[in-house]
Amino acid sequence: MMDFARRGVMLVIASPSGAGKSSISRQLFAQDPNIRLSVSITTRTRRTDEIDGTHYHFIDVPTFEKMRDRGELLEWAEVHGNYYATPREKVEERLSTGKDILFDIDYQGTLQLYENCREDMVTVFILPPSIAELRARLERRAQDSVGTIEKRLRNARKEMEHYSEYDYVLVNEDLEQSVQMVRSILASARLQRGRQTKLEGFVDELKAQIDALG
Repeated sequence: MMDFARRGVMLVIASPSGAGKSSISRQLFAQDPNIRLSVSITTRTRRTDEIDGTHYHFIDVPTFEKMRDRGELLEWAEVHGNYYATPREKVEERLSTGKDILFDIDYQGTLQLYENCREDMVTVFILPPSIAELRARLERRAQDSVGTIEKRLRNARKEMEHYSEYDYVLVNEDLEQSVQMVRSILASARLQRGRQTKLEGFVDELKAQIDALG
């Protein structure tokens, strides 16, 4: 199969906490070297186990405000007094070379991206097979208190209200199957006509070859 030069894909995967978004993303990275996680900028203080440029790009508030005011951010949010954002330049650099980017953002960030770069995006919302299973997964992680788990379940209801704003919705009952479905969605997005940057020239060449036959 011919491999045309193409523009990269912005793949957004969202889900309630515990539905499997992180597990699917890790499998996707392991199986597909062409896609990488978008690295956000943040004004939050770097933790001791974090690496600048790997976990986040750490910046100060004045720098963030300048970038925001100059329109250099595709999306941004304030969380617990700190700013988080996606810089436009880094995303454009990667897309222009045919590299794909995975975004781990909530529905509010997704809506902001829709306003700025809808044609580059494909979005997937992951649902759990049941709330009982969602609770069980949160409990198996053994990372949260009972109160935190209850809070995550309440937040899940709010997040699921926005499922219809996504291009695709998957029920993550089997991890391997869900990963393959996401890979199929990504493969389809890569083949969209609008992303094939040299397709028009190729078709013109084919037509010229027919014209040359007389």
